[in-house]
Amino acid sequence: MESVMLQVWQRAFRRLHRTLILPKRFDSGCAEQAAVPASAPSYGSKPVLLVSRLYQPSNLRDVALDSRLPGEMSCKSQRLMQQAGLIHPSSPGCYYYLPATIRSMEKLVRVIDQEMQGIGGQKLDMPSLCSADLWKTSERWDLMGKELFRLKDRHGADYCLGPTHEEAVTTLVAHQATLSYRQLPLLLYQITRKFRDEPKPKFGLLRGREFYMKDMYSFDVSEEAAHQTYESVCQAYTRLFARLGLRCVQVQADTGNIGGKLSHEFQLPADIGEDRLLVCGSCSFSANVETMSSDQSNCPQCETGKLVESKGIEVGHTFYLGKKYSHIFKATFSNAQNKPAVADMGCYGLGVTRILAAAVEVMSTEEGIRWPGLIAPYQVCVLPPKKGSKVDEATLLAEELVQALGETLPHLRGEVVLDDRTQMTIGKRLKDASKLGYPYVIVVGQGALEETPRFEVICQQTGETVFLSRDGLLDLLGRVETI
Repeated sequence: MESVMLQVWQRAFRRLHRTLILPKRFDSGCAEQAAVPASAPSYGSKPVLLVSRLYQPSNLRDVALDSRLPGEMSCKSQRLMQQAGLIHPSSPGCYYYLPATIRSMEKLVRVIDQEMQGIGGQKLDMPSLCSADLWKTSERWDLMGKELFRLKDRHGADYCLGPTHEEAVTTLVAHQATLSYRQLPLLLYQITRKFRDEPKPKFGLLRGREFYMKDMYSFDVSEEAAHQTYESVCQAYTRLFARLGLRCVQVQADTGNIGGKLSHEFQLPADIGEDRLLVCGSCSFSANVETMSSDQSNCPQCETGKLVESKGIEVGHTFYLGKKYSHIFKATFSNAQNKPAVADMGCYGLGVTRILAAAVEVMSTEEGIRWPGLIAPYQVCVLPPKKGSKVDEATLLAEELVQALGETLPHLRGEVVLDDRTQMTIGKRLKDASKLGYPYVIVVGQGALEETPRFEVICQQTGETVFLSRDGLLDLLGRVETI
């Protein structure tokens, strides 16, 4: 790996030497044809990602706290994401997700896929347009009230835009007449857009009318088996948040209009959280306030600890449903005695876009976004010197560095961008890089031109700045985890 980097660096210095050959002059003082190439510097055989070409229409404009855009700006994550050109408001509770956000979300989806498939989940896709007949059969058509987006087709048939898919998935499984107990547990999940007619959308992607969610549904042979599946999903959620570096609390919760016998929420502690949590300081007990009596202050689990109230953002929810839906829609399987039996069910949600926004909310500074490293849109931003500066020639080395990192560290291919806006000072570009939250920013300056090149590396997650040799840079970036 190091030999590849050395070869690329030697090539860069040869290019630099050829470019800087001074032109010969005649006695008249007129310059002979200069050795500077007529075309723009080559970026190598593979295209380099350039900041100037990234689609961010906000152009990092300053958005005041009192701005009144559709979907009122009311929290740090919303302000920072709009300032950075990551999202753009469309209508109350609805947003355009711009390219950098899509990159981050696709990475998050890959993490979710790994964890769900790791416990046996199978991915599918169900219609967002759901027949009212299903919802009327489960009696949730009226129970959901105004939160359900309802519409009629040209024939007068009623439909809704699905906020969740218990009815749909149970009907799907019910149509499989040959389902055997040997095929259970069956875990089916999707990651799709969901719709909810929020009366007052707020907090950007934290509470909207249109959002992305992972919803998984399990079918088991018995209540005992269903509880085992429930626990395996909770453990997968815990692993997922640990991989993202997010401190998530699993709390007892109400089952709400989804129903069932058991429910837990996964909450990210945050001052703007809309949920009130009670956490014991002496044991592992935690619960949503809505599940407890109003005057309870002692822990019901250890009986000695005091319950402390805090706020949280709900980013996941799990439910043990029992036979609530499978009985209604006749989702059965053939048991060991070859007789039909009704499946025990569970359902498990993760707010995909909410996790993105909540992570930005709890990890960022007031001035700049900080991502969970695994799902940052890009891992590295390289800053060449300002055009016309004393170290302008280091620009070629910055271009070659971007190429070299992709060749030397395969896991960083497509993860390194070059901030080619060299008409701007390093300081202004550093400020933009901080707003966007690249985990690593590399400044290529005078040190890169020395016999033993050195690079200024800013680790934005920790706020640490280090000066590294080529080998030190490779060692640091070689340990970056990507997905």
